[in-house]
Amino acid sequence: MSRYTGPSWKLSRRLGISLTETGKEIAKRNYAPGQHGNNSRRKISEYGSQLQEKQKLRFMYGLNERQFATLYLRAGKMEGKHGENFMVLLETRLDNLVYRLGFANTRRQARQLVNHGHVTVDGKRVDIPSYLVSPEQVIGLREKSQELALIKENLENVVSRLDFISYDENSKEGTLTRLPERSELNAEIDESLVVEYYNKLG
Repeated sequence: MSRYTGPSWKLSRRLGISLTETGKEIAKRNYAPGQHGNNSRRKISEYGSQLQEKQKLRFMYGLNERQFATLYLRAGKMEGKHGENFMVLLETRLDNLVYRLGFANTRRQARQLVNHGHVTVDGKRVDIPSYLVSPEQVIGLREKSQELALIKENLENVVSRLDFISYDENSKEGTLTRLPERSELNAEIDESLVVEYYNKLG
């Protein structure tokens, strides 16, 4: 299945969650798009709830189905809770951390910055959005990229950053200081339903 490239705000309204985690998409119209979107939502089955939760998480981080399932399997080989490990792996993807640092204003934009070679990890250019960043690795921008108007504007609009990343204004570099804790990640996601969904698939 290919990656979703349609309108992100409509998708947020359909799934009932802010995929950018800013709340802007559903602030004014917190109901599904379309002629009948404001009508009461019908009850969905147990499987439907699990599928919807999986889709929320997949679209939030912008992965296609194969990438998502592969990362889920990798999380299952780690010690600890499968669902929480999965959330941590998603959060430590390079494109996500570029977004969290404020170099981009959406994860989709962050993925483009990485693909186009603007981002470095420990001083070396990395153009793979799915690259998993380890604690203490430093994420920066190529020298020429630091002058891009888009990146400058995004950095000026940053209000705050999460506690597991640090940022140096002078060097325009950020560091993943530690792995995130589940309590620091989106509370609207029930990752246990995602685990149940994949368990049913076998």
